Amino acid sequence: MAEGVADDVNEKARSLPQRGSAVSTAAAFLASIGREVRRNRAKRGMTRRQLAHASATSERYLAQIESGVGNPSVSVLRAIAHALGVEASALLTEPGTRPAVLANILGLLAQVPERELTALAKEIEVRVAGLDGADRARRIALVGLRGAGKSTLGRLLAQHFGWPFIELDRLVEEDYGASIPDLIEMAGTATFRRLERAALERVIAQHAAAVITTAGGIVADPETYALLLRRTHTVWIKARPEDHMSRVMAQGDFRPMAQNREAMADLMAILEARRADYARAEAEMDTSGDGVERSFAKLLGIVTSWLGSDQAV
Repeated sequence: MAEGVADDVNEKARSLPQRGSAVSTAAAFLASIGREVRRNRAKRGMTRRQLAHASATSERYLAQIESGVGNPSVSVLRAIAHALGVEASALLTEPGTRPAVLANILGLLAQVPERELTALAKEIEVRVAGLDGADRARRIALVGLRGAGKSTLGRLLAQHFGWPFIELDRLVEEDYGASIPDLIEMAGTATFRRLERAALERVIAQHAAAVITTAGGIVADPETYALLLRRTHTVWIKARPEDHMSRVMAQGDFRPMAQNREAMADLMAILEARRADYARAEAEMDTSGDGVERSFAKLLGIVTSWLGSDQAV
C-alpha cells in the first residue's frame, strides 16, 4: 500500500517539470501573438481603439491579447488579422507554421549579427529587383512618415527633371471619389490597400519617368511595397520624431493630437514598427535640422548618382 502511494507521488513529481514546461511554452506562444498584433497595429498606424472597433473585439480584451495575457479563440484571432489586413497565420510565429525552406532560411538569418541584417536585406532586394528592375532608372519613390518632407522634396525633384509628380494617396482619392480617411471608414483598410496597389501598378505601366510619394503605411502591404522596391529607386525620407510632429502641426493638420494624449509615443511606436521596412529602401536621407534647400541638394545628389551623367540634367 505504502509502495503504491510512493510510486504515485513519484509519478506526479516526475510530471511536474513537463507540465511546467508546457505552461511556459504556451505563455511564450501567447506573448508572441501579442507582439505580432502590437507590431502589425503600430505598422499600420492604428490605435488600439480603432483595431478593437474594426475587429469587433473589446478594447480591454485586445489590450490583454497584446500583453500576452489573453488567449484569443481562432475566430477572434481571425477577426483581428482581417482588420489588420493580414493572414491569421501572420500572427502565429511558431516555426511549424512556415514552409520548410523558409524556416531554414530564417534559421540561417538568425545566426547573422543584427548589424549585418540591413545590408543583407538590401542584397536580397537587389537580387529580386534584377528580375524586372531594368526599367526603374527614372522612377523615384519617396517613402516615410508624414512630416519628413516627402511631398515638398518630391515636387521639387519632379520640377527639376521635368517629370510627373504623383502622390499615390491623391490618385487613390481620385479613383475612389473620397478622402483617404473617409475611404477607410466606409470601405476598410483592406480596400484602401487594394486601391493603392492598383494605383501603383497603373503609375508604373504609364510612366517610365516619375517622382512618386506614398503613404507612410505602404510598408504594411508586403506585396505592394515589394513592387515599389523592384520597379523604382526608393528613398526613405526620415526625420526625428519631434520634427515629424511639429511639421505636421505647422501644416495645420491636428489629427496627430486629436483625442490622443500620447501622440508622440504612438508616433515613435509606428516608426519603430516600420523602421526595418523603411530601411529596405535603396537609400535613406535625414531631413532633421535641415532647410528645404539643403535637403533638396542632398536628395538630388542621391538621385543623380542613380541616373548617370547622361540623364542628370
